[in-house]
Amino acid sequence: MFNKILIANRGEIAVRIIRACKELGIKSAAIYSAADKTSLHTRLADEAYFIGEAIASESYLNKNKIIDLAKKIKADAIHPGYGFFSENADFIKSVEEEGIEFIGPSSNSVKIMGNKTEARKLMKHHGVPIVPGTIHPVISVEEGIKSAEEIGFPVLLKAAEGGGGKGMRKISFANEFENAYEATQREALKAFGCGDIYIEKFIEHPKHIEVQIIADKHGNYVHLFERECSVQRRHQKIIEEAPSSFVDEETRNEITVAAINAAKACNYYNAGTIEMLMDKNKDFYFLEMNTRLQVEHPVTELISGIDLVKEQIAIAAGENLSFSQKDVKIHGHAIECRIYAEDPDNNFLPSTGIINEYTQPNGPGVRIDGGFEGGSEISIYYDPLIAKLVCWSNDRIGAINRMNRALSEFHISGINTNISFLQSILKHKKFKDGTFDINFIESEMDSLLAVENQKENKDLIEAAFIFAALVKNNHNSNHNGYTGSCSVNNKWAELSYE
Repeated sequence: MFNKILIANRGEIAVRIIRACKELGIKSAAIYSAADKTSLHTRLADEAYFIGEAIASESYLNKNKIIDLAKKIKADAIHPGYGFFSENADFIKSVEEEGIEFIGPSSNSVKIMGNKTEARKLMKHHGVPIVPGTIHPVISVEEGIKSAEEIGFPVLLKAAEGGGGKGMRKISFANEFENAYEATQREALKAFGCGDIYIEKFIEHPKHIEVQIIADKHGNYVHLFERECSVQRRHQKIIEEAPSSFVDEETRNEITVAAINAAKACNYYNAGTIEMLMDKNKDFYFLEMNTRLQVEHPVTELISGIDLVKEQIAIAAGENLSFSQKDVKIHGHAIECRIYAEDPDNNFLPSTGIINEYTQPNGPGVRIDGGFEGGSEISIYYDPLIAKLVCWSNDRIGAINRMNRALSEFHISGINTNISFLQSILKHKKFKDGTFDINFIESEMDSLLAVENQKENKDLIEAAFIFAALVKNNHNSNHNGYTGSCSVNNKWAELSYE
């Protein structure tokens, strides 16, 4: 096993990895930018090193600085978390060449699966269902229109090296193609440094289902069942759960076998996720492979009892998986809500500033993966994810009820958050009965925001009554007036009485 691991990340995922290292008796070394000098992950790690200025290219995305630091402090391995360098084949190759273990897959596997057209060709060759479409980049508008007409409109234009919803456009008619093609190509070049584009058939009202796989360097492959990830806003997941209430046992067997075959096709090892689109008939299609630990991995840990980060570390150290497929069973149901610093009432713009109050929920079946606390600063430079709230219960209804309770106990002030919006989603009929798809948020946005605002107004009225009671209780004092403030859904209301 390793003596020291350098964690090339920040925030909640860095904290998550540090805690796993501590339980394994491994020294953890954190890196921090100028914006993260006093962050939680820097204080929890055994060692912490300044890596550069706040802008990511000078710190968390500075390959040479990170690798040089790993060598200097004699780190045995680097854990990338998710984001930043976690799926960068060039970075992984450089780590490998320096004789440092990368806690993740090989650079070759990442390179193969990072290019969507190459991955689609590989999946088709190994019998994994893919969304109908091209398996080579489209090199001209004329070729694209011809392919789209053969596939059948509507179609999606997608960046070959894209991800996170960037470099993707829906086209319903041939006369839309040219403008969409040029715009998608520009976006792909800017975001990924590659303008290659391919075409997929647009699947109407699909579910986004993914399968967690894990494999060691000795050829042992195991799946940890599926996750439901269809609650998305602008192609970014908001709420995830495991298992999916839409997937029956027969479909589960089929999709997990396909996921294992996909991993074997690229000689994959360590933790990874096979993402699928599933239509209303439960036919599923390979979407992409995330060659890293997922943000939503806690829901899988809670239903399986497997610590994925500890397994990642052991695999990188050359050990066998600590369990086999027959050892893994589904226990209960888990839901994860991503707590973001953003303002749902202002088009979900990121909310920056200092967290004044930070009171997180607890109790049976409640887990918080967080990287911030009272006094922490939410910076303009990084993703606005504050924490992940994860709840487990014996069944889905119990998990939903527990999540509702936990969200009501989560209080963050000084910045805006999406907590009330998450509560609106959980109370929506389509979410409760499991009939939502990846278009759920967009199609129900008005009603979701209306519920959020109704709750906020109700809370303000209740706060006003409480404040009035305080005024009455203090009426006979020597105060000439009474002022105060209260936090309602993470927004501050100022109240006064003269």
